[in-house]
Amino acid sequence: MPALAIDIGTYTVKAIYADTGKKLRIHQVVEVFNSAGLSVPTDEAVFEQLKTLIKAVVEDNKFPLDDVRLSLPETVVSTKVIDVPPLTDSELASAIGWQAERHIPIPPEELSLEYQVLYRPKKDDKSPMKVLLVGVRKSIVEKYVSLFQQIGVEPTLVETQILSVLRSIQVGAEDPPTLVAHYGASSMVMAVVENTELKFVVTQMSGGQILTKTLEKTVNIDANQAEQYKRAYGIEPAQFEGKIRAALLPQVNELVAQVRKAMQFYNSQSNQNTIKRVVLSGGACLLPGFVQYVTEQLGIEVLMASPFAPTEGKIPENTNHPSMTVCIGLLMREV
Repeated sequence: MPALAIDIGTYTVKAIYADTGKKLRIHQVVEVFNSAGLSVPTDEAVFEQLKTLIKAVVEDNKFPLDDVRLSLPETVVSTKVIDVPPLTDSELASAIGWQAERHIPIPPEELSLEYQVLYRPKKDDKSPMKVLLVGVRKSIVEKYVSLFQQIGVEPTLVETQILSVLRSIQVGAEDPPTLVAHYGASSMVMAVVENTELKFVVTQMSGGQILTKTLEKTVNIDANQAEQYKRAYGIEPAQFEGKIRAALLPQVNELVAQVRKAMQFYNSQSNQNTIKRVVLSGGACLLPGFVQYVTEQLGIEVLMASPFAPTEGKIPENTNHPSMTVCIGLLMREV
Protein backbone atom coordinates (compact mmCIF):
# COMPACT_ATOMS: atom_id res chain seq x y z
CA MET A 1 0.00 0.00 0.00
CA PRO A 2 1.33 3.50 -0.83
CA ALA A 3 2.01 6.02 1.93
CA LEU A 4 3.32 9.56 2.31
CA ALA A 5 5.91 10.42 4.99
CA ILE A 6 6.53 14.04 5.96
CA ASP A 7 9.39 15.32 8.11
CA ILE A 8 9.30 19.03 8.97
CA GLY A 9 12.81 20.22 9.77
CA THR A 10 13.79 23.72 10.79
CA TYR A 11 15.74 24.15 7.54
CA THR A 12 13.82 22.00 5.03
CA VAL A 13 10.62 19.98 4.77
CA LYS A 14 11.12 16.45 3.46
CA ALA A 15 8.40 14.27 1.92
CA ILE A 16 8.58 10.80 0.37
CA TYR A 17 5.74 8.96 -1.36
CA ALA A 18 6.35 5.22 -1.68
CA ASP A 19 4.80 1.77 -1.79
CA THR A 20 5.27 0.20 1.63
CA GLY A 21 5.88 -3.47 2.38
CA LYS A 22 8.91 -5.71 2.68
CA LYS A 23 10.81 -3.44 0.30
CA LEU A 24 9.92 0.20 -0.25
CA ARG A 25 9.37 1.34 -3.81
CA ILE A 26 10.03 5.07 -4.03
CA HIS A 27 7.72 7.09 -6.29
CA GLN A 28 8.61 10.65 -5.36
CA VAL A 29 11.04 12.51 -3.09
CA VAL A 30 10.59 16.20 -2.31
CA GLU A 31 12.69 18.59 -0.22
CA VAL A 32 11.80 22.28 0.07
CA PHE A 33 13.19 25.18 2.08
CA ASN A 34 11.30 25.88 5.32
CA SER A 35 10.78 29.64 5.25
CA ALA A 36 9.23 29.55 8.74
CA GLY A 37 12.50 28.36 10.26
CA LEU A 38 10.64 26.27 12.84
CA SER A 39 9.40 22.69 12.84
CA VAL A 40 6.44 23.15 15.19
CA PRO A 41 4.09 26.17 15.39
CA THR A 42 4.86 28.46 18.32
CA ASP A 43 2.20 31.08 17.58
CA GLU A 44 -0.59 31.79 15.10
CA ALA A 45 1.71 33.45 12.56
CA VAL A 46 4.08 30.46 12.42
CA PHE A 47 1.07 28.10 12.34
CA GLU A 48 -0.30 29.82 9.23
CA GLN A 49 3.12 29.96 7.61
CA LEU A 50 3.74 26.24 8.12
CA LYS A 51 0.19 25.39 7.01
CA THR A 52 0.68 27.31 3.75
CA LEU A 53 4.02 25.60 3.18
CA ILE A 54 2.74 22.07 3.81
CA LYS A 55 -0.38 22.69 1.70
CA ALA A 56 1.84 23.77 -1.20
CA VAL A 57 4.05 20.67 -0.84
CA VAL A 58 0.99 18.38 -0.91
CA GLU A 59 -0.93 20.14 -3.70
CA ASP A 60 2.02 20.99 -5.98
CA ASN A 61 3.13 17.37 -5.99
CA LYS A 62 -0.42 15.92 -6.11
CA PHE A 63 0.34 13.59 -3.21
CA PRO A 64 -2.43 11.09 -2.31
CA LEU A 65 -3.49 11.45 1.32
CA ASP A 66 -4.85 8.00 2.21
CA ASP A 67 -1.91 7.16 4.50
CA VAL A 68 0.10 10.13 5.80
CA ARG A 69 2.82 9.60 8.42
CA LEU A 70 4.40 12.39 10.44
CA SER A 71 7.46 12.83 12.64
CA LEU A 72 7.67 14.90 15.80
CA PRO A 73 11.02 16.67 16.26
CA GLU A 74 13.04 15.60 19.29
CA THR A 75 13.25 19.24 20.40
CA VAL A 76 9.66 19.01 21.75
CA VAL A 77 9.84 15.42 22.98
CA SER A 78 11.22 13.88 26.15
CA THR A 79 12.57 10.37 25.48
CA LYS A 80 13.91 8.13 28.24
CA VAL A 81 14.92 4.48 28.56
CA ILE A 82 14.24 3.40 32.15
CA ASP A 83 14.79 0.31 34.31
CA VAL A 84 11.66 -1.16 35.87
CA PRO A 85 11.31 -4.26 38.08
CA PRO A 86 9.84 -7.21 36.13
CA LEU A 87 6.11 -6.60 35.69
CA THR A 88 3.25 -8.06 33.71
CA ASP A 89 1.66 -5.91 31.02
CA SER A 90 -1.22 -4.97 33.30
CA GLU A 91 1.09 -4.16 36.21
CA LEU A 92 3.23 -1.99 33.95
CA ALA A 93 0.15 -0.15 32.64
CA SER A 94 -0.80 0.69 36.23
CA ALA A 95 2.71 1.79 37.19
CA ILE A 96 3.69 3.70 34.06
CA GLY A 97 2.08 6.98 35.12
CA TRP A 98 4.12 7.09 38.32
CA GLN A 99 7.28 6.21 36.37
CA ALA A 100 6.54 9.02 33.91
CA GLU A 101 6.22 11.53 36.77
CA ARG A 102 9.73 10.56 37.90
CA HIS A 103 11.39 10.69 34.49
CA ILE A 104 9.43 13.02 32.18
CA PRO A 105 9.54 16.75 33.07
CA ILE A 106 5.95 17.45 31.97
CA PRO A 107 3.00 17.80 34.41
CA PRO A 108 0.76 14.68 34.28
CA GLU A 109 -2.31 16.67 33.23
CA GLU A 110 -0.40 18.07 30.23
CA LEU A 111 1.39 14.84 29.26
CA SER A 112 0.75 12.71 26.20
CA LEU A 113 2.69 9.50 26.93
CA GLU A 114 3.64 6.46 24.88
CA TYR A 115 5.72 3.58 26.18
CA GLN A 116 7.24 0.41 24.81
CA VAL A 117 8.90 -2.57 26.50
CA LEU A 118 12.39 -2.90 25.02
CA TYR A 119 13.53 -5.83 27.12
CA ARG A 120 11.72 -8.21 29.46
CA PRO A 121 13.82 -10.75 31.41
CA LYS A 122 12.95 -14.43 31.41
CA LYS A 123 10.77 -15.79 34.19
CA ASP A 124 13.55 -16.70 36.64
CA ASP A 125 15.74 -13.70 35.78
CA LYS A 126 15.53 -10.89 38.35
CA SER A 127 17.23 -8.27 36.18
CA PRO A 128 15.09 -5.17 35.41
CA MET A 129 12.91 -4.59 32.41
CA LYS A 130 13.91 -1.87 29.94
CA VAL A 131 11.06 0.46 29.01
CA LEU A 132 11.08 3.32 26.52
CA LEU A 133 9.10 6.39 27.59
CA VAL A 134 8.16 9.05 25.03
CA GLY A 135 6.43 12.12 26.43
CA VAL A 136 5.22 15.34 24.81
CA ARG A 137 2.82 18.07 25.85
CA LYS A 138 -0.72 17.40 24.65
CA SER A 139 -1.03 20.98 23.40
CA ILE A 140 1.95 20.51 21.07
CA VAL A 141 0.58 17.28 19.58
CA GLU A 142 -2.87 18.80 19.14
CA LYS A 143 -1.51 21.91 17.43
CA TYR A 144 0.83 19.86 15.24
CA VAL A 145 -1.95 17.50 14.08
CA SER A 146 -4.33 20.44 13.62
CA LEU A 147 -1.83 21.97 11.22
CA PHE A 148 -2.43 19.04 8.86
CA GLN A 149 -6.12 18.57 9.55
CA GLN A 150 -6.82 22.13 8.40
CA ILE A 151 -5.47 21.27 4.94
CA GLY A 152 -7.47 18.04 4.78
CA VAL A 153 -4.81 15.62 6.04
CA GLU A 154 -5.73 13.10 8.74
CA PRO A 155 -2.42 11.58 9.89
CA THR A 156 -2.23 7.80 10.16
CA LEU A 157 0.54 8.00 12.75
CA VAL A 158 2.86 10.46 14.50
CA GLU A 159 6.14 9.30 16.02
CA THR A 160 9.40 10.84 17.19
CA GLN A 161 12.27 11.29 14.78
CA ILE A 162 14.77 9.03 16.51
CA LEU A 163 12.47 5.99 16.36
CA SER A 164 12.11 6.51 12.61
CA VAL A 165 15.86 6.99 12.22
CA LEU A 166 16.67 3.78 14.10
CA ARG A 167 14.14 1.81 12.02
CA SER A 168 15.71 3.18 8.84
CA ILE A 169 19.30 2.39 9.85
CA GLN A 170 18.40 -1.12 11.08
CA VAL A 171 21.18 -1.94 13.53
CA GLY A 172 21.07 -5.75 13.60
CA ALA A 173 21.94 -8.41 16.18
CA GLU A 174 25.18 -9.14 14.33
CA ASP A 175 26.29 -5.48 14.49
CA PRO A 176 28.59 -4.16 17.23
CA PRO A 177 27.26 -1.72 19.86
CA THR A 178 26.45 1.35 17.77
CA LEU A 179 25.87 5.02 18.53
CA VAL A 180 23.49 6.62 16.04
CA ALA A 181 23.74 10.42 15.83
CA HIS A 182 21.00 12.23 13.91
CA TYR A 183 22.52 15.65 13.21
CA GLY A 184 19.94 18.14 11.97
CA ALA A 185 19.73 21.90 11.58
CA SER A 186 18.71 22.71 15.15
CA SER A 187 19.61 19.66 17.26
CA MET A 188 21.54 16.41 17.47
CA VAL A 189 19.87 13.28 18.85
CA MET A 190 22.04 10.36 19.91
CA ALA A 191 20.91 6.81 20.61
CA VAL A 192 22.88 3.69 21.49
CA VAL A 193 21.75 0.32 20.17
CA GLU A 194 23.23 -3.00 21.29
CA ASN A 195 21.97 -6.36 20.04
CA THR A 196 18.93 -4.57 18.50
CA GLU A 197 18.06 -3.13 21.95
CA LEU A 198 17.82 0.64 22.44
CA LYS A 199 19.94 1.54 25.47
CA PHE A 200 19.50 5.28 25.83
CA VAL A 201 18.57 8.47 23.97
CA VAL A 202 19.93 11.97 24.55
CA THR A 203 19.24 15.23 22.70
CA GLN A 204 21.66 18.15 22.31
CA MET A 205 20.13 21.49 21.34
CA SER A 206 22.78 22.33 18.79
CA GLY A 207 22.77 21.61 15.08
CA GLY A 208 24.02 22.69 11.68
CA GLN A 209 22.49 26.16 11.95
CA ILE A 210 24.98 27.14 14.64
CA LEU A 211 27.77 26.49 12.13
CA THR A 212 26.13 28.91 9.70
CA LYS A 213 25.79 31.57 12.41
CA THR A 214 29.41 31.04 13.41
CA LEU A 215 30.52 31.74 9.84
CA GLU A 216 28.36 34.86 9.70
CA LYS A 217 30.14 36.34 12.70
CA THR A 218 33.65 35.03 12.12
CA VAL A 219 33.97 35.65 8.39
CA ASN A 220 31.58 38.63 8.43
CA ILE A 221 29.22 37.49 5.66
CA ASP A 222 25.43 37.29 5.40
CA ALA A 223 23.39 34.19 6.24
CA ASN A 224 22.93 33.01 2.64
CA GLN A 225 26.64 33.26 1.89
CA ALA A 226 27.50 31.54 5.16
CA GLU A 227 25.20 28.62 4.33
CA GLN A 228 26.70 28.31 0.84
CA TYR A 229 30.29 28.45 2.15
CA LYS A 230 29.52 25.88 4.84
CA ARG A 231 28.03 23.44 2.33
CA ALA A 232 30.74 24.02 -0.29
CA TYR A 233 33.91 24.05 1.84
CA GLY A 234 33.01 22.52 5.20
CA ILE A 235 36.08 21.63 7.23
CA GLU A 236 38.25 20.54 4.31
CA PRO A 237 41.71 21.99 5.08
CA ALA A 238 42.57 22.65 1.42
CA GLN A 239 39.44 24.67 0.69
CA PHE A 240 39.26 28.49 0.87
CA GLU A 241 42.76 28.57 2.41
CA GLY A 242 41.43 26.69 5.43
CA LYS A 243 39.57 29.80 6.68
CA ILE A 244 36.16 28.13 6.77
CA ARG A 245 37.62 25.11 8.54
CA ALA A 246 39.26 27.32 11.16
CA ALA A 247 35.99 29.14 11.81
CA LEU A 248 33.91 25.95 12.08
CA LEU A 249 36.26 23.67 14.01
CA PRO A 250 35.43 24.99 17.53
CA GLN A 251 31.73 24.14 17.03
CA VAL A 252 32.52 20.83 15.34
CA ASN A 253 34.84 19.92 18.21
CA GLU A 254 32.03 20.66 20.68
CA LEU A 255 29.79 18.29 18.76
CA VAL A 256 32.47 15.58 18.75
CA ALA A 257 32.89 16.12 22.50
CA GLN A 258 29.17 15.45 23.01
CA VAL A 259 29.40 12.23 20.99
CA ARG A 260 32.46 11.15 22.99
CA LYS A 261 30.65 11.96 26.24
CA ALA A 262 27.69 9.77 25.22
CA MET A 263 30.07 6.95 24.30
CA GLN A 264 31.87 7.21 27.64
CA PHE A 265 28.58 7.15 29.53
CA TYR A 266 27.47 3.98 27.77
CA ASN A 267 30.88 2.33 28.15
CA SER A 268 30.85 3.08 31.90
CA GLN A 269 27.41 1.47 32.27
CA SER A 270 28.16 -1.62 30.20
CA ASN A 271 29.97 -4.48 31.91
CA GLN A 272 31.34 -6.09 28.79
CA ASN A 273 30.76 -4.15 25.56
CA THR A 274 31.95 -0.78 24.36
CA ILE A 275 30.74 1.26 21.39
CA LYS A 276 32.57 0.10 18.29
CA ARG A 277 30.79 2.15 15.63
CA VAL A 278 29.09 5.50 15.00
CA VAL A 279 26.46 5.99 12.29
CA LEU A 280 25.75 9.58 11.25
CA SER A 281 22.33 10.62 10.00
CA GLY A 282 20.68 13.94 9.16
CA GLY A 283 21.36 16.62 6.59
CA ALA A 284 24.04 18.44 8.59
CA CYS A 285 26.41 15.45 8.58
CA LEU A 286 27.12 15.99 4.85
CA LEU A 287 29.43 18.87 5.78
CA PRO A 288 32.54 18.31 3.59
CA GLY A 289 35.30 16.65 5.59
CA PHE A 290 33.00 15.98 8.54
CA VAL A 291 32.93 12.16 8.50
CA GLN A 292 36.70 11.90 8.08
CA TYR A 293 37.31 14.37 10.91
CA VAL A 294 34.92 12.63 13.32
CA THR A 295 36.57 9.30 12.47
CA GLU A 296 40.02 10.71 13.27
CA GLN A 297 38.84 12.24 16.54
CA LEU A 298 36.94 9.21 17.85
CA GLY A 299 39.30 6.54 16.58
CA ILE A 300 36.52 4.10 15.65
CA GLU A 301 34.49 3.29 12.55
CA VAL A 302 32.19 6.14 11.47
CA LEU A 303 29.60 5.55 8.75
CA MET A 304 27.11 7.73 6.90
CA ALA A 305 23.49 6.58 6.87
CA SER A 306 22.26 5.30 3.49
CA PRO A 307 18.48 5.26 3.90
CA PHE A 308 17.76 4.44 0.24
CA ALA A 309 20.03 1.36 0.21
CA PRO A 310 17.22 -1.14 0.95
CA THR A 311 14.73 0.58 -1.37
CA GLU A 312 14.00 0.58 -5.10
CA GLY A 313 12.25 2.85 -7.55
CA LYS A 314 12.83 6.55 -8.27
CA ILE A 315 15.77 7.27 -5.96
CA PRO A 316 17.03 10.84 -6.52
CA GLU A 317 20.73 11.40 -7.08
CA ASN A 318 20.96 15.04 -6.05
CA THR A 319 18.97 14.86 -2.81
CA ASN A 320 20.67 14.98 0.59
CA HIS A 321 20.26 11.24 1.30
CA PRO A 322 21.15 11.24 5.06
CA SER A 323 18.44 13.85 5.64
CA MET A 324 15.82 11.35 4.46
CA THR A 325 16.29 8.72 7.20
CA VAL A 326 13.25 9.96 9.14
CA CYS A 327 10.90 9.67 6.16
CA ILE A 328 12.23 6.25 5.19
CA GLY A 329 11.84 5.03 8.78
CA LEU A 330 8.24 6.26 8.87
CA LEU A 331 7.50 4.37 5.66
CA MET A 332 9.11 1.19 7.02
CA ARG A 333 6.84 1.13 10.07
CA GLU A 334 4.11 -1.51 9.99
CA VAL A 335 0.74 0.10 10.67
